[in-house]
Amino acid sequence: MEASKYLKDIQDIKEIMNKSTLCLSLSGLSGVLAGIYALIGAWLAYRTIYTDSMPGDPYAGLVITETILYRLIAIAFSVLIASVATGIIFSMQKAKRENESIWNTASKRLLINFSIPLVAGGIFILFLIEKEILNLVAPLTLLFYGLACVNASKYTLRDVRYLGLTMIFLGLLSTWFLNYGLLFWALGFGVCHILYGSIMYFKYDRN
Repeated sequence: MEASKYLKDIQDIKEIMNKSTLCLSLSGLSGVLAGIYALIGAWLAYRTIYTDSMPGDPYAGLVITETILYRLIAIAFSVLIASVATGIIFSMQKAKRENESIWNTASKRLLINFSIPLVAGGIFILFLIEKEILNLVAPLTLLFYGLACVNASKYTLRDVRYLGLTMIFLGLLSTWFLNYGLLFWALGFGVCHILYGSIMYFKYDRN
């Protein structure tokens, strides 16, 4: 009886330490929705770039005009804003249900460690767009996002690390198959987000 009491006390202390050092308010459903937004964005991007009248391989010999480029940037920012807004709303709701603060030391560390690779990658990608090196944009978005997830994973759920490693793998693979960047982008930001978001929902959110 005494031993079980000590074990319970140790478990309680461990939970308190986890809450103080880890940001556990990430919502699996927000990941699923982010994946859906990404798939919609990829479909819109495909419709913007490719036409049914194109002969031969639709992934080869493309010319991205300035108008198309601006539309693609608008689609990308729309997906980003929708995903971030959804993540914030769902995380706030989860934190409120669990009577926790969404803005604490752990979430600050999470945000900082996530932002460093992401911001650096974003600036680098903007330079590539300025230089019209567009075939590397999709692989690098996957790669830098994956690095951001891995870098931030020590302050949140372990599943985020596996998501990041998957994104890094897809980014490297996409670099080898440059003509299929949009397909890999949809697979990474769309399918993987839906898959990992569903796993996180059933593991952590359903209770």
